[in-house]
Amino acid sequence: MPGIMHGALAMPDSLPDPATTPQLAAERVLILDFGSQVTQLIARRLRESGVYCEIWPFNADPARIGAWRPRGVILSGGPASTHEAAAPLAPGVVFELGVPLLGICYGEQLLCQQLGGEVQASDHREFGRAFVDVVDDCALFRGVWQPGAREQVWMSHGDRVTRLPPGFRAVGISEGAPFAAIADDARHYYGVQFHPEVAHTPHGAALLRNFTHGVLGLSGTWTMAGFRATEIARVRTMVGDGRVICGLSGGVDSSVAAVLIHEAIGSQLTCIFVDHGLLREGEAEQVVATFRDRFNIRLVHRNASALFLDALDGVTDPEVKRKTIGRLFIDVFEQEAEKIGGADYLAQGTLYPDVIESVSFTGGPSVTIKSHHNVGGLPERMNLKLVEPLRELFKDEVRTLGRELGLPDAFVGRHPFPGPGLAIRCPGEITRERLDILRLADDIFIEEIRRAGLYDDIWQAFAVLLPVRTVGVMGDYRTYDYVVALRAVTSIDGMTADFYPFDGTFLGTVATHIINEVKGVNRVVYDTTSKPPGTIEWE
Repeated sequence: MPGIMHGALAMPDSLPDPATTPQLAAERVLILDFGSQVTQLIARRLRESGVYCEIWPFNADPARIGAWRPRGVILSGGPASTHEAAAPLAPGVVFELGVPLLGICYGEQLLCQQLGGEVQASDHREFGRAFVDVVDDCALFRGVWQPGAREQVWMSHGDRVTRLPPGFRAVGISEGAPFAAIADDARHYYGVQFHPEVAHTPHGAALLRNFTHGVLGLSGTWTMAGFRATEIARVRTMVGDGRVICGLSGGVDSSVAAVLIHEAIGSQLTCIFVDHGLLREGEAEQVVATFRDRFNIRLVHRNASALFLDALDGVTDPEVKRKTIGRLFIDVFEQEAEKIGGADYLAQGTLYPDVIESVSFTGGPSVTIKSHHNVGGLPERMNLKLVEPLRELFKDEVRTLGRELGLPDAFVGRHPFPGPGLAIRCPGEITRERLDILRLADDIFIEEIRRAGLYDDIWQAFAVLLPVRTVGVMGDYRTYDYVVALRAVTSIDGMTADFYPFDGTFLGTVATHIINEVKGVNRVVYDTTSKPPGTIEWE
């Protein structure tokens, strides 16, 4: 039979069962998280080499770990000390699975302590760039590091292994770690005191590939096309004849989720696009044209800008802004959902970093971060089950999936935009006049970045309208107008970011363009702060 038509997209008659898909069932690696701020990078490196993996908390249910049947297990780093009474331990099941293990930093120390070795606090701590002397060969080093070589790595430890468990041997040493790399060839257990997942360990990705492709024997054939087919089949099975509603913002995550789900269930999906009046220039029109006209997705467009802006009148506290926007968004979304007769499922563009943050045993600031980027969850009274097709993907993987689905680059490659929109980029009082100024300044900034061919080199760029005015002279007139701050950062995953190093000529061009065309602005500044892990973007 021919494929079933959903709008303009032809669907195959059958897709593989996710439970039996070899890419996921037979070739997967489990990463147990002990709280390192770079655990996600381990997963990214494995995914980049075509290996499917997931990050679970160190205290995950042992029965669940066993049932998942990973081909190998990686123990991440973490901030704890093995000498602490409440120090997290590796679950016993990982030693009972009979699969290869790789311990990284704290993970190496756990391997040694739990298998009969010894770990001690050291007076010689190592943080930052260090060097490992390769003293012997092992499967982890094959073709990458050679005995006798000195290799640069990135260290971050205070404790160190002082005695190896039976069966292990040292294959690398450093100034502060006599067992910087260890191997038990019989059981295929390996440990490294350094972090191979970070860019500061130049050959780290190759070492991880040796573990997955060499030690585990994985083929590295996990692809986004395979993920697409698997996830479409899963959504079809999960939803059945049910109806799904999706809060479409026009951002990358919700856009990709909507198109993927539409491929799976067609007209059973309805997207609700709430225009809160805090969007970028031309964004509302672009969302409607793309999803309603190009993809033939059922789309409800509610222009509620007057409602939101009236409610924000006189509000200056950023948290109150977010909560106000979140509350109104929920009210409007619920109203529109009732108009279409309700639904059984709610689709969300939840990404893997959100999932990982929510299970971190360290109890970090994820709730604060999420309240910054999002506008709140829907009320329990709506009684909707969640459909989250992207929850196993990182941001760059979502972009790849978007291209696989045929989404235009205008959506797939666009910079992240938080749920509260321009509200958090307009500190102080929000008025229609200030939003118009900000919207135009932001549009000019992005226009100049695109013109210079820099847009894809930057992870996120935007303008901020500061709640201050300065005296300036423009021609023969004295002015008293607003200051616009520009922000542009580079990042891989959004967890850390560094400012983009524009040259002075470019910044001068942008500043002149904004001041000449945006009435109400007489000064432009560039924000050159970096973003360490766990901090919010700008306010």
